Amino acid sequence: MINVIKSVKIGSILEGNMPGKNVLLIGAAGFVGNHLIDYILKNRGDWRVTATKMPAEKIEKQVAVRDLDITIPAQIEALLAETKPDYIFHLAAQSSVALSWKNPKLTISINIIGAVNLLDSIRKLEKQPRVLLIGSGEEYGHVKESEIPIIEDNNTRPGNIYAVTKVCQNMIGRLYAEAYGLQIMSTRSFNHTGPNQAPQFVVADFCRQIADIEAGRQEPVIRVGNLSAKRDFTDVRDVVRAYCLLMEKGQAGETYNVGSGYAVKIEEILSRILKLSKKHITVQTDAAKLRPVDVPVIEADISKLKACTGWEPEISLDTTIAETLEWYRRKSRS
Repeated sequence: MINVIKSVKIGSILEGNMPGKNVLLIGAAGFVGNHLIDYILKNRGDWRVTATKMPAEKIEKQVAVRDLDITIPAQIEALLAETKPDYIFHLAAQSSVALSWKNPKLTISINIIGAVNLLDSIRKLEKQPRVLLIGSGEEYGHVKESEIPIIEDNNTRPGNIYAVTKVCQNMIGRLYAEAYGLQIMSTRSFNHTGPNQAPQFVVADFCRQIADIEAGRQEPVIRVGNLSAKRDFTDVRDVVRAYCLLMEKGQAGETYNVGSGYAVKIEEILSRILKLSKKHITVQTDAAKLRPVDVPVIEADISKLKACTGWEPEISLDTTIAETLEWYRRKSRS
């Protein structure tokens, strides 16, 4: 049985004759989920949100909250029967590349088996919702220089366990859309960052270390991995806006790149953050932060997303970096 953790909202998600949409956010306790909830509450007043989490997690937002383990099909089926969603955002994932190398079984269980459990439950419904599966730019993997920027039809050559699982999710989503006529869209979302991101991701990691150094909690040495890789960074608040537009306007069975359309060296990211620091800091390579395999360049072609939705990134990388660093400074002082 799925327990009600919190329910603070207008109306009932069960009243199908109410105007607006019943919206289910699966895996909403994380970084992206919290920003997506904030965006919906501010910009989609007629969307009635139910957000799911694991029992040990917290979601402290003005939405209905449920516990859900996507590796257990019966829990998914019960939740779908209760909420009768019009829209489903599937955010639940083991999203750390580093952790995927350390624990591939966990990554496969959540990212592949969990997605299959969800889609198989959805196809049994009488009322079919629109579904957005969140994938990753990591799926493209070892791209050739001639393939940059990367279009959605590019070959996928995943270079890590996490990417392999997301390629599989994408293929299964497209197959279910074609075979069962389901309204499933997918994204390949490139690196996104911003305030409140966990420090296992590079921008947040650098900001967290600098905030700790400034607070006297770490010696004035910032430890880094591979600085030569180039990645496409987008502010998470722009990303969740793209997700909502895709939910409304995306075409079933299609995949959309979500990114800035511009790759930046990790070394440049570090340089921009160091310029904001209040301390003199030494940079030191940490072997533990190096990946077994690292893709040199990942950059998105976002013309398909723009054509479908009219979306454009609005928040500059410098703004994202400054606000993420300030968020970690506040956290370090607390």
